[in-house]
Amino acid sequence: MGDANSLAQLDGWHSEGYAARVHYEGENERYSIEFYEARESILYWKVNEGNAAVPVPREAVPDPLRERIRRDLAQVGINPENETRLL
Repeated sequence: MGDANSLAQLDGWHSEGYAARVHYEGENERYSIEFYEARESILYWKVNEGNAAVPVPREAVPDPLRERIRRDLAQVGINPENETRLL
């Protein structure tokens, strides 16, 4: 089974103990995505111009980004359905 350290082996991911984080920048939007190992769940943060991050519902996150996160989870042996899991 994969964990935060496994995600850190993928491009862009960094682990911090039992959590892993990746940053994503699209055309006009920036996100910080966090995986929490203990709950096996993902939390999305939208980052504004002042670099303040605000949690956002996953329905507000572009589908291509959500799909990338599910692929990353699956690649390290974490159930990709955990991407939909609420904290």
